[in-house]
Amino acid sequence: MAKQNVAEQFVDILTRAGVKRLYGVVGDSLNPVVDAVRRNSAIDWVHVRHEETAAFAAGAEAQITGRLGACAGSCGPGNLHLINGLYDAHRSMAPVLALASHIPSSEIGLGYFQETHPDQLFRECSHYSEMISSPQQMPRLLQTAIQHAVGRSGVSVVTLPGDIADHAAPEKPAETALVTSRPTVRPGDAEIDRLVDMIDEAEKVTLFCGAGTKGAHAEVMEFAQKIKSPVGHALRGKEWIQYDNPYDVGMSGLLGYGAAYEATHECDLLILLGTDFPYNAFLPDDVRIVQVDVRPENLGRRSKLDLAVWGDVKETLNCLTPRVRTKDNRRFLDRMLKKHADALEGVVKAYTRKVEKHVPIHPEYVASVLDEMADDDAVFTVDTGMCNVWAARYISPNGRRRVIGSFSHGSMANALPMAIGAQFTDRGRQVVSMSGDGGFTMMMGDFLTLVQYDLPVKVILFNNSSLSMVELEMLVAGLPSYGTAMKNPDFAAVARACGAHGVRVEKPKELAGALKSAFKHKGPALVDIVTDPNALSIPPKISKEMVTGFALSASKMVLDGGVGRMVQMARSNLRNVPRP
Repeated sequence: MAKQNVAEQFVDILTRAGVKRLYGVVGDSLNPVVDAVRRNSAIDWVHVRHEETAAFAAGAEAQITGRLGACAGSCGPGNLHLINGLYDAHRSMAPVLALASHIPSSEIGLGYFQETHPDQLFRECSHYSEMISSPQQMPRLLQTAIQHAVGRSGVSVVTLPGDIADHAAPEKPAETALVTSRPTVRPGDAEIDRLVDMIDEAEKVTLFCGAGTKGAHAEVMEFAQKIKSPVGHALRGKEWIQYDNPYDVGMSGLLGYGAAYEATHECDLLILLGTDFPYNAFLPDDVRIVQVDVRPENLGRRSKLDLAVWGDVKETLNCLTPRVRTKDNRRFLDRMLKKHADALEGVVKAYTRKVEKHVPIHPEYVASVLDEMADDDAVFTVDTGMCNVWAARYISPNGRRRVIGSFSHGSMANALPMAIGAQFTDRGRQVVSMSGDGGFTMMMGDFLTLVQYDLPVKVILFNNSSLSMVELEMLVAGLPSYGTAMKNPDFAAVARACGAHGVRVEKPKELAGALKSAFKHKGPALVDIVTDPNALSIPPKISKEMVTGFALSASKMVLDGGVGRMVQMARSNLRNVPRP
């Protein structure tokens, strides 16, 4: 049996860590690793058209499966293209291992062709970024990188010079156990004791939930029922907490709706559960606040806390719920539920009025029909910008659907690359890319990746021929829109030219049929929908501080759009409100 080289040993360790695919673009210093993948039946090479796509796809796969994702880039410009997708994965807490291949080791530091210093470049977007400088070092360094990515939920980067990748590996080292899952974290007794006292003392408690409530839906509902608490959420908490929730008061923040803002400001005690909600202008400064988070670095960095609790949400609530006293007074909860329903009733007419005759098509209408027609276990990948708004307000979670996007990093052009990674995890599951025309055209080359691998991703393209979120940013600053208009092709014709299913929609009556035909098509499909560029998103509560650096109108108008099925959910919850 031939002796392994370093690249082969590297790939073997990745497969032991559960990696199924390595996304990237082949080339020069990366060739030994790509060839090792070719000869290893346990892992596939996914050839994308841009390394940024590779990183986004790996991050999406990690978010969908919970397993380590992996991507790779060749030396210099190749691996440098990974950085935006890696920033997103890191900020989304997706475990990703990135291989940055490097120039020959003898030339490092001498200004060689394509020389960069990837072990330094990626440090800000990773928990671990180191270079392999000898074959003997590789197994332990790669194991350490994997354990950083998995154990701390983020990115690790390994830099590997191409010549070292081709060297003979040392004798096969002992196969030490790899960390492939995270433990649960239970808070200390003192923190639980203090939190029980604070909850029992408070008359009005509000829960505000983020992505850290994943896997804890039942525990949050039981806790809210016992203390009669309204439950609001941040955008990343929507898919985990909004469904089957009789205490739902909507979402706060820049894309917010309903009564979440009021519920967080009119309570005596606000409990932040698993959220690193970044917009402190939307948080109160005159109520007591407790934060529960598994990542201690998140505690207190958004607001002043009266108590910081280090622990994951599920374990914390398992400790807490049996000990707190049951609250019998529902007045605060019922008042917030009614405010929530009233707020949604007040805006739903904007999207329902003459919607089937409005041309260009209301994007709200598109999102609403999409929500109705998509599968109950669909994965939605969402472009940054106005698509975030439509997903936040129209895509209905149910515990089986997934909604992922660049919700923390805020990158353009993430939806299509994420859809690639999501679809590779399960070709039989419906994956829908909610793409804006700006984001789609930025990474349009990787539509060909869908065709090349016959991935049945459905690209729903909101085509308003403008960077509409940027136009809103200019509006906030009192500036005329400039440099935001785009001259677009017929994207459906482009899709057909690529070998995919493509259909263009310009009238509302054509929409349902176009979506149905795309969903029925067994391969990749694109629905190019010409939408109204004047559709705006306005949160229910805004101030000068809230609009800084983000696209919001400075007026006090209510959002120009509806809220999809959420109004029905709110009405349903009102049935639980006792009548006088």
